[in-house]
Amino acid sequence: MHEVFGPGGFLEKCIVAGFDRSTVSSDYEYRPAQLEMAELVHDAFESHHHAIVEAGTGTGKTLAYLLPAICSGRRVVISTATKSLQEQLYQKDIPFLQKHFAPNLKVAVMKGRANFLCISKLNQMADQGLLKGMEELDAFRQIKDWAKLTETGDRAELTFLPDDSELWGKLDARRDTCTGKNCPSFNPCFVTGMHQRAQEADLIIVNHHLFFADLALKQDDFGSILPEYSAVVFDEAHEMEDVASDYFGRQISNFRFEELARDADQTLRLLHLGTPSLLRKTQRIRERSRGFFELFPPRDGRFSFLRNEREAFLEQNREAYDALATSLKSTETEFAALTAKPEELTRIARRSFELRQELSFLFESNERNFVYWYERRNKGVFLTATPIDVSQILRERLFEQFDTVILTSATLTVGGRFDYIRHRLGIDHAKDRALPAEFDYPKQALLYLPRKMPDVRDAGFPAKAADEIVQLLELTHGRAFCLFTSYSQMNDLFERVRSRVSFPVLLQGTAPRSALLERFKNTEAAVLFATASFWQGVDVPGEQLSCVIVDRLPFAVPSDPIVAARVRALQEDGRNPFAELQVPQAVLSLKQGFGRLIRAKTDRGVLALLDTRLQRMPYGKIFLESLPRYGVTHELADVARFLGVNGASGRPGAKSASPS
Repeated sequence: MHEVFGPGGFLEKCIVAGFDRSTVSSDYEYRPAQLEMAELVHDAFESHHHAIVEAGTGTGKTLAYLLPAICSGRRVVISTATKSLQEQLYQKDIPFLQKHFAPNLKVAVMKGRANFLCISKLNQMADQGLLKGMEELDAFRQIKDWAKLTETGDRAELTFLPDDSELWGKLDARRDTCTGKNCPSFNPCFVTGMHQRAQEADLIIVNHHLFFADLALKQDDFGSILPEYSAVVFDEAHEMEDVASDYFGRQISNFRFEELARDADQTLRLLHLGTPSLLRKTQRIRERSRGFFELFPPRDGRFSFLRNEREAFLEQNREAYDALATSLKSTETEFAALTAKPEELTRIARRSFELRQELSFLFESNERNFVYWYERRNKGVFLTATPIDVSQILRERLFEQFDTVILTSATLTVGGRFDYIRHRLGIDHAKDRALPAEFDYPKQALLYLPRKMPDVRDAGFPAKAADEIVQLLELTHGRAFCLFTSYSQMNDLFERVRSRVSFPVLLQGTAPRSALLERFKNTEAAVLFATASFWQGVDVPGEQLSCVIVDRLPFAVPSDPIVAARVRALQEDGRNPFAELQVPQAVLSLKQGFGRLIRAKTDRGVLALLDTRLQRMPYGKIFLESLPRYGVTHELADVARFLGVNGASGRPGAKSASPS
C-alpha cells in the first residue's frame, strides 16, 4: 500500500502524469491518514478480520478501501448510505482505478428493483392505453424512447421524471408484480441484466437498504438478492443500526393495501380477466382498508402501540379488523378458483396472503425484542414492529458469517472510543482506529458558544435564539445552514428570523430536498432552515456555506417509541441509558451536523451551538472531547474578527479565536 499511497507513490505519479482531473482532485497530495487507512483495510482483508476506521472528510477514504478490496482478489460488496454515493463511486472512483490500477476489474451496481423499468409493463401499457392526461402521455413517450437506448433501465437516467411520479409506479420492476422466468421479457429484462453483471463482478456496489433487505431475506430463507460474496465494506457505517432496524422489522400501511388493490385491478384488466365479481373484490379491499385506517387517531406523529393498547383497539374495532382480513382472504380464494391461473395473479394472491400475515403479527403477536408503534404522516398510516436491539441479529447474521467486514465513517467514535458502535452493532472482535484529521480545524473553523442564553426548555429561548441567529447571519452575510431537531422549532425560528434579515431564506418542506439544496448552492447569500435530513449526506464546499447554526443538542425525542423502548430495555438490564445510548447518539448527530461546514482545506467558517447545556452540564465535556479541535469563543466580536472586516469570509490574515 505504501507504494501506491506513500510519498511519491503511484497515486501521486498519476496526478503528475496528468489524466482526467474530474476523477480525482487535481491538488492531490500525500495524506498520511489515507495511507494508514489503506494499510489497515489491506491487513483486514489479508488476515481475515473485521476493522472499524473513523476517517474524517478529506482523508480520501474511498480509494483507501477500494484499492485493498481489489488487491484482495475476493468478491467484495461495497455498501454506501445512499444511491447518489453509489453513483459517485461507480462514475468517478471506479473508472480512475480501472484506468490506472486494474484494467480488467469488473464492477456492478445493484439497486432495489423499483429503480428499474419493467419492459413487460411498458409493452402492456403501450397496448392497453391505461394512461391519463397529456403530461403522463408525454412522459410515457419519453420513457419508451429512452427504453430503446438505455443499457441499464435505471430511472436515475430519467432526469425529467419527478421523484413522486405515479407513472413510474406503474412501470417499475418491483418484485410484487414480477413473474420471473415466466415473463416473455425475462432475457432482455433490466433486473436480470443487473443480476448477471453482479454474478460476474469483482466488486458489487450496493446501498445499505439493499444490503439489509438481502440479509433479512436470507434470515427468513426467502432466497437472496446479492450473489455470493466473501467480504463487505460499509461506508457511512454510522447509519447501519437504523437501516438494519427497518429491514429486520415488520410494517404495513394503508398505501400497501391501496397498491395491492391497484395492481390487482391493473393486472386483471391487462389479462382481460376483469369480471365485475373480481373487480368488486379488489374494490372491497380498498373500502375495508380505508375504513380500518381511518380508525386511528387523526394527529400526525409516532406513537407507541403497546400490547394492552393493541388489545383495546381490537376489542373496539374487531369488526373492521376482521372485515379487512376477510376482504384479502376472499380475493385470494376467488383468484384460486379461476381456471387459468396466470403467474401475475398468483403473485398478487401471495402478496395478499403476506399482508394478512403482517396484519396478524402487528396486532396479535408480542415479541419481547420488538417495539410496536404506529405513525400518521400526511395521508399515510404506518403500523410497525421494530427490533429494540439489532446487535444479536447482526452478530449472528453478519459478523459471524463473514470473516472480513470493514466499517468506516467520519462519525464513529464518542469521546475517542468505539464502545458505542461496537455495542449497538454486536461487534465483538475487530481492530479499530480513529485517524488524525486532515484539516487544520483550529484555523479553519470557529465554534461559537454564547453564554447568555436561556435554557432550551425556557419559554424565552426561541426569542433569544432568533436574536443570535440574526446577528450571526449579518456577520456571515447569510451563507448558512440553521439546523433544528424538530419541525416545530424550525418553523418557529424561521418565522421569527425571516423578516429581520435581507438574505434569501429557504425552508425545508417547501420543495424536494434535492431542489432546495441546488437552490441554496446557486443563490448568493442564501440561508437554509432545515431538520434531520440535512444534518448528514449534504456537501456544499466553498464559501457558499460559511456558517452552521445548531439550535440545541440533537438528543433523540425521548417519547419516540423506538427511543423509549431502547431506554427501557437498558434500564431493565440495570444499565444507564442516558450515558450508553442518548448521549452517544446525540454526539454522533452533532458531529454529522457540524461536519457540513469544512469539506476542503480551503474552507473556513463558523459553527454555532445555542444550547448552553454543552457548557453547564457534566455530559457537555463528552461532546467537546468528541468534536474536532475547533477554535472556541463565547463572543460575537471574535466571530467578526475570525470572518474578517465586514464579514468577508476567507480574508487573508483573519485569526482563529483561542480556545477558552
